Amino acid sequence: MKISTKGRYGLTIMIELAKKYGEGPISLKTIAQANDLSEHYLEQLISPLRNAGLVKSIRGAYGGYILADEPSKITSGDVIRVLEGPITPVEGIEDEEPAKRELWIRIRDAIKDVLDNTTLEDLASHSDDGESEAYMFYI
Repeated sequence: MKISTKGRYGLTIMIELAKKYGEGPISLKTIAQANDLSEHYLEQLISPLRNAGLVKSIRGAYGGYILADEPSKITSGDVIRVLEGPITPVEGIEDEEPAKRELWIRIRDAIKDVLDNTTLEDLASHSDDGESEAYMFYI
């Protein structure tokens, strides 16, 4: 399964809203500028997220978007399914021979498990302080 920019940028929107949860609405312009993304493209993505009940829009001069629920209650799977559709690694699993079908089902279930057990809170609290576990090589 390949996640398109719809899913990636949709998660970006949701993570930004989760980081600011409880602080009031955030504009798409702010999210777009902070992540060097197209505001127009984010506008296209927010509509299905709002229709699915994952975000709420706030009108007015200081309006924007907020999460419809706590970040700990919204999973990355919720977001990906809204923007990308069902999670399936290949089409026509039921037509495959049993050995291959079992493999595709295991892959699908592993992907679902990761997406459904990773909340926006998990993603928003991930530290991006520049510390990585990269190897240092000396010559």
